[in-house]
Amino acid sequence: MADKGAAVTLRGVTKSYGTGSSRVQALRGVDLEVRLGELLMLVGPSGCGKTTLISVVAAILDHDEGEVTVFDRILSAMSQIQKTRFRGANIGFVFQAYNLIPTLTVAENVAIPLLILGIGRRDAIRRAREVLDAVGLAEKVGALPPALSGGQQQRVAIARALVNNPRLIVCDEPTSALDADTGRLVMDVLRRSALSEDRALMIVTHDNRIFSFADRIARMDDGRITLVEPQVATS
Repeated sequence: MADKGAAVTLRGVTKSYGTGSSRVQALRGVDLEVRLGELLMLVGPSGCGKTTLISVVAAILDHDEGEVTVFDRILSAMSQIQKTRFRGANIGFVFQAYNLIPTLTVAENVAIPLLILGIGRRDAIRRAREVLDAVGLAEKVGALPPALSGGQQQRVAIARALVNNPRLIVCDEPTSALDADTGRLVMDVLRRSALSEDRALMIVTHDNRIFSFADRIARMDDGRITLVEPQVATS
């Protein structure tokens, strides 16, 4: 893949939780670049810092030291309000726990990022329906999340991350609750939606069934990136 520039750059990034004897060092000087037009997968054992890393990139968590740049914006130079606005306009995040609102319909859950951005309800719901159709859930737009299977809720969460056409999509185990065929469907949608010259996609995964969708695989252990290797994508 030709180098089209960086969507995300991390230099010497650290992050810890707690204080004193209970302090845990989650990130230990991470250096990493995610290129424009790239699908990069982040793999490694549980507890090695993968979810912390993508949460820092998505401006959900603040890092302690080092520098994080996303689309030429230095995150530490932004106020919390600026980060929230930047995230809403540029980043889609797929949480492993889904984080759906049980009293809203599937379409309403997916439309939330657009409503936050000030898009009218009718247009937001129409766009939500389009994305739900793309992930194979057109018939579930009026359902409530508790009526869905775990795999269907996962696809709703993915649709919500895609709905505002974000430049960066960050996913935490997006295929963990999906069978092989549905996982491939979701990965096809993610690639089509996210990968263009001005966009990028980061996926944390333990699912080796989807490794072939990656352009590169970054291996992580004990809070550090230990290896970044190319992977020929087949989709």
